[in-house]
Amino acid sequence: MESRAGSGTMTGLAPGDRPREKLERAGADALGDNELVALVLGHGPAGANALATANRVLAVAGGVSGLTRVRREQLVQVPGVGTVLACRVQAAVELGRRTLVGPVEDRQPLQTARQAALFLLPRFGAYPVERFGVMLLDAKLRLIRVELVSVGSSDTSIAHPREVFREAVTVGAAAVIAFHNHPSGDPTPSADDLRLTRRLVRAGEILGVTVVDHLVLADSRYYSMQEARVQSWRA
Repeated sequence: MESRAGSGTMTGLAPGDRPREKLERAGADALGDNELVALVLGHGPAGANALATANRVLAVAGGVSGLTRVRREQLVQVPGVGTVLACRVQAAVELGRRTLVGPVEDRQPLQTARQAALFLLPRFGAYPVERFGVMLLDAKLRLIRVELVSVGSSDTSIAHPREVFREAVTVGAAAVIAFHNHPSGDPTPSADDLRLTRRLVRAGEILGVTVVDHLVLADSRYYSMQEARVQSWRA
């Protein structure tokens, strides 16, 4: 996502050029990233201002797109951003994420990896820690529900086939699509990802539950084991 910087400070700005007045006059899309963050923050610390604090927040996050992955403990270390403002930033990010999550179509089959990815990416694609989950499907590949199986650290999550298939057996799912995100933003599967996929496939064959795919999610990209025709996961 392209980053748009606004004015660095409010000092000396004409009233109409301050973020709130600018938004009222020209609309939200006329504001730079730091101006939007400044409005979320609402105020800066004593002796500073919201725009300067917003610039520091964006620097820590690595730009506006990094706000989806920045941790609360990182935000509270920014001068002028305590727990309350850190929570406000994270709430704004989550609210924005939810605006991208469209309504689930009425029991439409998930026939392709792209269909599954379009459903999953806004919900699970950009997080500061790795999260592993499973889409539970009926015999016609229609979504029953999504279950989050495990939450790990910034570079690993722990998932075991028994947790995945416990959920599948509980709801009588005929098939599953496993998924997890890479906080790095790179959806390329690791060797561990491939090994886990093979274990899931073997366990599913024993239990009579088809593993349709394993998707690795990034901010707006995905990697599909099935789509990429990774033969080793079936070996």
